[in-house]
Amino acid sequence: MLGSSVMIATLLVPQMGGDNGDKARVIQTLVFMGGINTLLQTLFGTRLPTVMGASFAFIIPVMSIINDFNDSVFSSERDRFRHTMRAIQGSLIVSSFLNIIIGYTRAWGHYTRSFSPVVVVPVVCVVGLGLFERGFPRLAQCVEIGLPMLILLVVSQHILRGFHHSAHTLFVKFGVLFCTAFMWAFAAILTVAGAYNYVRGQTKLSCRTDRSYLISTAPWIKVPYPFQWGAPIFRASHVFGMLGAALVSSAESTGTFIAAARLSGATPPPVHVLSRSIGLQGVGLLLDGIFGAAVGTTASVENVGLLGLTHIGSRRVVQISTAFMFFFSIFGKFGAFFASIPFPIFAAIYCVLFGLVAATGISFVQFINFNSIRNLYILGLSLFLGISIPQYFNGFNASADHYPIKTPAGWFNDIFNSIFSSPPTVAMIVATVLDNAIDAKHNGGDRGLSWWVPFQNRHGDVRNEEFYSYPLRIHQYIPTRFFK
Repeated sequence: MLGSSVMIATLLVPQMGGDNGDKARVIQTLVFMGGINTLLQTLFGTRLPTVMGASFAFIIPVMSIINDFNDSVFSSERDRFRHTMRAIQGSLIVSSFLNIIIGYTRAWGHYTRSFSPVVVVPVVCVVGLGLFERGFPRLAQCVEIGLPMLILLVVSQHILRGFHHSAHTLFVKFGVLFCTAFMWAFAAILTVAGAYNYVRGQTKLSCRTDRSYLISTAPWIKVPYPFQWGAPIFRASHVFGMLGAALVSSAESTGTFIAAARLSGATPPPVHVLSRSIGLQGVGLLLDGIFGAAVGTTASVENVGLLGLTHIGSRRVVQISTAFMFFFSIFGKFGAFFASIPFPIFAAIYCVLFGLVAATGISFVQFINFNSIRNLYILGLSLFLGISIPQYFNGFNASADHYPIKTPAGWFNDIFNSIFSSPPTVAMIVATVLDNAIDAKHNGGDRGLSWWVPFQNRHGDVRNEEFYSYPLRIHQYIPTRFFK
């Protein structure tokens, strides 16, 4: 989680006019809200062992808000930072009601009821594959740290664990921690020895363990509190732009939840579980806006990959881990210390974790007729467009400094640019439309519906109640119409 939180704060806070101290507080807030939303989801949402973390889906509307204030006059850069954060707060608060509405009115459940394994394969695949830019491209920014980390991780997970039966448990469950600590120490030695004193700025930023200056600027104790940046500012153009990101976060979380269920040994999430999880994600987005997070939260893909890597699929473990999130967010110096891990180390881990999630998506092909040209056509087109269209949108932005959809209405641009920049969202739209439009009625068996449909209802499979029922028999006091 720290990798994504630090990356988002490093990208956004300087452009808002914030300093290193502001960046440290934003990171603390992101981790703190990740802990709250993780606890809510594991208790009352999907009940799956998923971690909620800062979402990159909100970058586009947040950047639009930042750009709106570039020409405004403020008494200081700090005032510009606080004003921008208050505008982000307001847009997050209002946009959260979209997720709350589509979740708790069961609209999202009705939409996901049209899924089949033919849709699930590309959606879950691109949840992992769509994040390829955070893998080797980031690793290569400091290859002398990132590449050994990747090799060491693969060797420890699949070679060293075979030497002794006790080593198997040790390296499977703690291999990531051991490898990270070893390479982090190696990076610290290189930093102290002066290996990066006379290199270009980007290399220093990627390789040095002291490049972020977070430890010196982070407070010892700071509890994030509601409206810490001031009263929220509500502007219609900002709110509409943020609605697209809220919708994208719902699509991305849905694919991540399905992958988490698969890797943790649970049945596929029923439609009522997906609905309530998206509704609760809206509540979490509301809390993000109230507490002043720079972006909203979504299900963490990297932590879902960790389920497959460590073979630990317990929601209790994830719930206990929220205590560490609260600790690192409140005691800022400790969180900043761990945030000094060079990002290429995280990128090396992502190469494995995102690959596991993508492979989890591929595993669903066993439930469909893979000899059907219809299925091959839908899978191939949705996979290709799910990666190709977002790549075009993001590449266009990098070269032309704006996204392809550029009209006088900025809010309209933000909605559609957010949607088409998200691989899982594009893959979900394409696959759902094609799978339900191309001779769907006569190909139920080929689509895998005989296996998939029983899991979509609350009592469709005897195991659904075991995995997804509320704790402490809360479900007995909720009207049954919310479970259909």
